[in-house]
Amino acid sequence: MTISFATSSTPTDGTLVLPVAEGRSLTAAGRAVDEATGGALVRAMAAARFDGKPEQQAAVLAPHGIGCDRVVLLGIGKADEFDTARALRLGGRAVRAATGAATIAVDVTGLGGDAAALAAEVGLGARLRCWRFDRYRSAKPGEDAPVTPDVVVMSDAGGDAAAGFAARDAVGEGVDFTRELISEPANVLTPRAFMERLTGLASLGIDVEVLDRDRMAALGMNALLGVAQGSVNEPYLVVMRWTGRDDEADPVAFVGKGVCFDSGGISIKPAGGMEEMKWDMGGAGIVAGLMRGLAQRKARVNVVGVVGLVENMPSGTAQRPGDVVRSMSGQTIEVINTDAEGRLVLADAITYTRDHLKPTAIIDLATLTGAIIVSLGSYNAGLFANDDSLADGLLAAARATGEGLWRMPLSDAYDKDINSDIADMKNVGKGRDGGSITAAQFIKRFVGETPWAHLDVAGVVWGKGDTDLGPKGATGYGVRLLDRLVADRFEGTGSGEAA
Repeated sequence: MTISFATSSTPTDGTLVLPVAEGRSLTAAGRAVDEATGGALVRAMAAARFDGKPEQQAAVLAPHGIGCDRVVLLGIGKADEFDTARALRLGGRAVRAATGAATIAVDVTGLGGDAAALAAEVGLGARLRCWRFDRYRSAKPGEDAPVTPDVVVMSDAGGDAAAGFAARDAVGEGVDFTRELISEPANVLTPRAFMERLTGLASLGIDVEVLDRDRMAALGMNALLGVAQGSVNEPYLVVMRWTGRDDEADPVAFVGKGVCFDSGGISIKPAGGMEEMKWDMGGAGIVAGLMRGLAQRKARVNVVGVVGLVENMPSGTAQRPGDVVRSMSGQTIEVINTDAEGRLVLADAITYTRDHLKPTAIIDLATLTGAIIVSLGSYNAGLFANDDSLADGLLAAARATGEGLWRMPLSDAYDKDINSDIADMKNVGKGRDGGSITAAQFIKRFVGETPWAHLDVAGVVWGKGDTDLGPKGATGYGVRLLDRLVADRFEGTGSGEAA
């Protein structure tokens, strides 16, 4: 597919998409098309009871008077509320509504605001919606073959919108990388295979360092290694460094849980739905996509990404409930439930990051608990933080990108729930109550004084159905949000683009 930008003109083929504000308010471009078609658009809106509310759409097939195959009208709600988040969705909705079209023109002329930014977001939305994961599908001949359209975004900014799209396109590459990793089956994306894909990021200027089992054992990473000991697949800790500044500024760190398959270990999961545990490496996938996006847009910031890659399997060598391990931090952990494994991986990955990489802040990401899905469903990730400023920055980035985030509590009362009778702590709290919170309290014990935020993304990395920004499956959640955080807080551009 290609995404291009132009000034408004009536296309001669394909599908023309026109946004309509609430109250049946056609833009000037829409009015011109309506006049050219003898009032076909207004009649179609009346017949469909279409008045421009969000989610509404109407179509005119083979409209007489213009060359395109069809015109699709998409409601965008109140005109004064049309912002970049809605523009992003409009781009995805345009592709979704024009299924089968080889070319799509989206005309956002006359919508006001920052025309270049709005047009660039429409282009990004279209790009994200066009992604597909077809690696394991047999070729579909003829009419069954998927169509990937070329998209032209027409606006008052014309071709100038392309400059703003370039950085967004780079971030889109990161989103696609994340979705690809999360979509892969566990027999393909083993910890080693994941590690090898990350070493390929060196071609973008990312320095990649790999710690194998022996190096991790020498460092005392017994919490992470305990999770991996039941699998024949070797574990790895992968450290990715992007140095985008000339000075020696300390980096911001992103740490991801990378459990490439989670059977639950000896505390084995029920069979129903276990196939979904191929995406229990979603946190690591987000970190990988973020690093790729930052490198491709040449972000002026120093960032490290750290991912712990393991497989949690039951076997004769697997970790047992009741085992006690000494983490890299020196703190001991009583393993009550081997299915609460992600926090063990993060404990050592965060300790290594804190002690060896000296970051200004740590943000960890993990598909950590089912409890967060009970709390927030699939609309928001859970945010836990020891630093209000960092939390506020993440929430602002979430609002700007439309990737939902909700702050959850931390307190001494919850922390007491993970005290152990025989070790420094246990890896689960008391029963199921507050499970996402006690998991965050566990991680917090390894952070020290470093500003830290934990994102529990269990409910948002995998979609159960089609959305405006992608098909069913891996969502790519988090890459755009964290890129915006980096741009606003650590680059200071306030735009999501490199300064």
